[in-house]
Amino acid sequence: MGSHPMPATPEELFALLDKLGIKTATISHEAVFTVAESDKLHREVEGGHTKNLFVKDKKDNYFLIVAEASAQIPINRVHPLIGAKSRVSFANAERLMEFLGVEPGSVTAFAPMNDHGNRVKVIIDAPLLRHDAINCHPLKNTMTTTISRQDLLNFLEHVAHVPEIVDLSSASDAAQQEQD
Repeated sequence: MGSHPMPATPEELFALLDKLGIKTATISHEAVFTVAESDKLHREVEGGHTKNLFVKDKKDNYFLIVAEASAQIPINRVHPLIGAKSRVSFANAERLMEFLGVEPGSVTAFAPMNDHGNRVKVIIDAPLLRHDAINCHPLKNTMTTTISRQDLLNFLEHVAHVPEIVDLSSASDAAQQEQD
């Protein structure tokens, strides 16, 4: 394997967004690691807030699932929906840094800009796209960047990670209701 380029910094991300003519707004805050910790932020910043799951199947296929912060993603049942060859499990921090160039807690829809080997398939949970504005960490969990839904899709296309849009959480809601 060749040497990996250094992961992009938030400043490099913002420069790329500028170059693409994408308008964003970014606020700084305390580091947040959980959806619960970011709850206050969600009340202060309009739009859909994201949670991101970096998972892999047994054949070493990697997936970045971007969903609404409150979405319930049935991790043990998503594999057929995302094109995985087997059930998925969370990938380790080493692979996260190697492929997406971010630390745990900073996983974001912007991270595929670091996936130069195109190892990671991006999946967006369809309900997230009901929001006109989407909030993501700009590669670090001490900031939140608001971007329009269309600009996020354009950005992912620009970094060669056209996302697959799959309804993961609604399927989980339906399955849950059937069990109740």
